[in-house]
Amino acid sequence: GRKLPTAHPPLSFVFFSRSFNMAKGKFPNVKRVMTCGKKKKAIAVAICRETAVKNGRSMVKVDGRPAAFIQPDGLRAKVLEPFLIIGKQPNLDIRVKTRGGGCVAQLYAARQSIAKSVIAYVQKYHDESTKIEMKDSLIAYDRQLLVADPRRVEPKKFGGHGARARRT
Repeated sequence: GRKLPTAHPPLSFVFFSRSFNMAKGKFPNVKRVMTCGKKKKAIAVAICRETAVKNGRSMVKVDGRPAAFIQPDGLRAKVLEPFLIIGKQPNLDIRVKTRGGGCVAQLYAARQSIAKSVIAYVQKYHDESTKIEMKDSLIAYDRQLLVADPRRVEPKKFGGHGARARRT
């Protein structure tokens, strides 16, 4: 017998079942939001929460590594762009998990999820006017920070070398 395909578990379960124990029962008073960013086939899920220590340093980790270790430097600057635009958020820890796509697409998805998570955190736990100012400044700088790019790779067709090319 052939196995029938089974339904996939929800995205949050796949990403965070082992790496983050942030169930409601274990951390009931932690302020946190979870957001998703996409680029091509890459998906990044960011958890933005308060630091454990008051007046502590903020931390950004992508796939378990601090953002300071992202290589090359140009892509590190791209990932940290939201903080250059809206300013460093002093008491936020952001952890990003990525999957699918290539390494550059994963970093662009992480960049988008970081920006969306800071906006969502400010909206949920602070005032709406600050959120609107942040959102407007991010969109004025680069719309891709908050809005996913809908373009996808077109599949190759028969009778040619690519999606559109045909034999002549």
